[in-house]
Amino acid sequence: MIVPVIVSGGVGSRLWPASRQTHPKPFLPVENGKSLLLNTYNRAASLDGISDIVTITARESSFKTVAEYANSKDSGITNHLLLEPVARDTAAATAAATNFVARQFGPDAVVLFLAADHLIRDISAFQDAVTNAASRAENGQIVTFGIEPDRPETGYGYIEVDGDQAVRFVEKPDLDTARHYVESGNFLWNSGMFCFKAGVMLDAMNIHCPEILQASEEAIKKGKQQTLDSRHLETELDEEAFLRAPKISIDYAVMEKVSNLSVVRADIGWSDVGTWSSLSESYAADSEGNTAIGDTALVDTKNCFVSSEGRLVSLVGVEDLAVVDTRDATLVVSKNKSQDVKKLFEKLSGDGHEAHASFPTGHRPWGSYTILDEGAGYKVKRIEVKPGGCLSLQSHKHRSEHWTVVQGVAHVVNGDDEIVLKSNESTYIECGNVHRMENRGSEPMTLIEVQTGSYLGEDDIVRYEDIYGRS
Repeated sequence: MIVPVIVSGGVGSRLWPASRQTHPKPFLPVENGKSLLLNTYNRAASLDGISDIVTITARESSFKTVAEYANSKDSGITNHLLLEPVARDTAAATAAATNFVARQFGPDAVVLFLAADHLIRDISAFQDAVTNAASRAENGQIVTFGIEPDRPETGYGYIEVDGDQAVRFVEKPDLDTARHYVESGNFLWNSGMFCFKAGVMLDAMNIHCPEILQASEEAIKKGKQQTLDSRHLETELDEEAFLRAPKISIDYAVMEKVSNLSVVRADIGWSDVGTWSSLSESYAADSEGNTAIGDTALVDTKNCFVSSEGRLVSLVGVEDLAVVDTRDATLVVSKNKSQDVKKLFEKLSGDGHEAHASFPTGHRPWGSYTILDEGAGYKVKRIEVKPGGCLSLQSHKHRSEHWTVVQGVAHVVNGDDEIVLKSNESTYIECGNVHRMENRGSEPMTLIEVQTGSYLGEDDIVRYEDIYGRS
């Protein structure tokens, strides 16, 4: 049997400001309106005989992952979520997921290791490549998927090949070296996709990186398991054990050291969608080479990618730019410098700027909130609670809150009182009061929350009960 493992991690810093720590690259939509993650899931589900899919992702992204998968039509598949308490790079993720598959389905199960944030346009060719790789994996090979390069690309890693065998992995080269690689015909782009028997990979890791394997095995054994629903099973890896796994990529830890590594040449319309320049190529362009998303106006403009989440963005007399406007940040970058957006992200992170980490809109298991305004001693939010959503029973040490319902019906606990609020009705929650809101209806519920106090950070919260296991 083939068990796809989707690795959904990383920030995607080169796609800032759309990608951030709390809303990373796999959740970004592409031209078909679906996220990169959902597209990856649907590709995996399209393979013959798939009954189970494993996704390894950050603990904080679990509810968003489940929400994405709810949009898939493949309702017969069982989803296993492995939640990383901390990021330890792809070697630890591979070890944890492979160990999980071996425990659940046996060491002879064939693992198909997929990145959640890649774009593949030719699904039929992808399916054929997987069939080829799985056949080799059955014979004890560790298989990687190499992409025929159509240009010298400095943003991708390369694999030097001799026929179907991998000779060596090469990190992202400079432009002259990349040109040499393409001209030689002996180098393929490293797609980051792999296929192997679970037992074969575990044996290789036991030889080449036993400390990673041991830490990941213990993290699985000591992990917390729960059933979210009939389709979604969740295992949260033990943090103390997982932290003992060295932080290193699977290429360095295993792939560069094994002798049974083969390469499937995959002409599948692949892109890692790593920059605004590469993302723009996934969209159709007009006669001037422009792609415009949202409220935009372009005059005498060529070969530009423009995306607006709300307000009008206008360009006049420019070429070869990517312009991305979100609610709280705007990026303007030359397409040929789009790799350097990572440097900007690192600067924002180093400066402690909130825009590197989060949006004004935050997503939670029960729905979402959007910061509308804030200043000294106050903050105003719009809170949207999905049908059946319920905030935790909680209190705050530093702030009071005033809730006004503007849509739907809220069932509220406020201290000793239990009240029902309809549209245009409100309640005041004094600092320290235990409180909760719930949407028991079939339509979304929306309220405006006004916070006042000496400290208004999201971490000023004490949870007593929570249906999502966060207390």
